[in-house]
Amino acid sequence: MRHKEKVVKHDEGKVFDIELEESILKANEDLAAENQQLLRRHGVKAIDIMGSIGSGKTSLIENIVQRLKERYRIAVFNGDLTTTIDADRVAKHGVEVVQINTGKECHLDANLVAKALKNVNLRQLDLILIENVGNLICPGEFKLGADRRLVVVSVTEGPYMVLKHPFIFMEADVVVINKLDLAEAMGVEFEKLQRDTEKINPRAKVVGASCRNNIGTDRVIEALQIDSQ
Repeated sequence: MRHKEKVVKHDEGKVFDIELEESILKANEDLAAENQQLLRRHGVKAIDIMGSIGSGKTSLIENIVQRLKERYRIAVFNGDLTTTIDADRVAKHGVEVVQINTGKECHLDANLVAKALKNVNLRQLDLILIENVGNLICPGEFKLGADRRLVVVSVTEGPYMVLKHPFIFMEADVVVINKLDLAEAMGVEFEKLQRDTEKINPRAKVVGASCRNNIGTDRVIEALQIDSQ
């Protein structure tokens, strides 16, 4: 006899320590708006890049930097719990890098980004790429003040990753489906992940890529509309 699955759901309106209070999110939104106003006053565009650990966020950032660093003055903010591993990788490409260590926090927030902005000269920048902490849950709830939000998901995460984590994809302007060179071996179809994404968020632009092979980078840059005003 097959047993029916049991599902435990949180109660709307009940807030516990493990759930985010609306006041925290509201305060973050206010700070994010301030960050965005500051960036716009200086004519600087910012991209919030989210995704799981190992999805390819850093590789994508490296590829974008290589493509654009001769045309734009770029800084990269790298969010991580404790290390500087990703920041060290990006710094090798000759752009300004600010490491943001969150300690125990599983996401960046607008306050941390505001502190990072004080560590750069915005008058000497055109573009800031913000690598969020590797996580497909918390970062989606905390806006940073970026112009656009991008999510990287890889085929190695399985065929149901988009459906299992819909909320972060609802917040995305661009979704990059990475590691297409491994799709056949993993038994994952790009078209299915694309359909799942478009069903959750019809306005998101979906781009296939293989960041390790530097394939798809130009399409990602186009989707981000970095050249638009």
